[in-house]
Amino acid sequence: MTGRLQNKVVLITGAGSVGPGWGNGRAIAVRMVEEGAKVMALDLEAARLDETLSRANAVRHIHHGDIASMTCDVTHAAAIEAAVKATLERFGRLDVLVNNVGGSAAGGPVELSEAVWDTQIDHNLKSVFLMCKHVLPVMEQQGAGAIVNISSTSGIRWTGSAQVAYAATKAAVMAKVSEKVKVYEIGIDELKPDPANANAGTVRGHKMIEDSVAQTGLHRGVAIDANGYLVAGNKTQQAAIDAGFKKAVVVETDGDTLVVT
Repeated sequence: MTGRLQNKVVLITGAGSVGPGWGNGRAIAVRMVEEGAKVMALDLEAARLDETLSRANAVRHIHHGDIASMTCDVTHAAAIEAAVKATLERFGRLDVLVNNVGGSAAGGPVELSEAVWDTQIDHNLKSVFLMCKHVLPVMEQQGAGAIVNISSTSGIRWTGSAQVAYAATKAAVMAKVSEKVKVYEIGIDELKPDPANANAGTVRGHKMIEDSVAQTGLHRGVAIDANGYLVAGNKTQQAAIDAGFKKAVVVETDGDTLVVT
């Protein structure tokens, strides 16, 4: 642990998990606290944040990190505005936003209902828009900032099952570029087919994680430590360190592609 995020303030959406174990948001939050960041962890349900807080508090002493949490529906502007205000009141600034909320719904254009399509748009895309809408003015005023949008390789190519709304929203997330701050678009969906599934919220053993890394080469994009949790914070840490560098980057973490635009 290097402490390279010491005193950086990070706002993370979807920082809980629907079940015990490591989900992407929980892993990012804990890893960043471990590296000295001051984290505001958001989730729709307070109970999902309990384990995140417990794990983060267990490592906060390493580099004097800190963590606070609150519930937030990231599809509603008023809730987001309150979360940003609470972050600034608690920590005084906001260096990094991690838009981690997202989820898929099965179905092609014929099978998928209009209602589910609308929900997917709100959940996966509107949430990113609203978070950026309320965080960007803070970063602009500071003169620096970084935004990490968790996208998916499903927005780039067919990934094995019909999920037309999910694919469309994740492609849209990758197309969204800010001219004011550095934006990393990180497609990590192939990172979580089973061993670190954000929806299942569970890690099913170190061996399965090691197998996944060996098969996909994911260690090029992320790292998995001896305790078995996804160090999704590696790329987000770099975003924090590089805050203020005005370039947009798409990073595909299946070990194949790094595209800079």
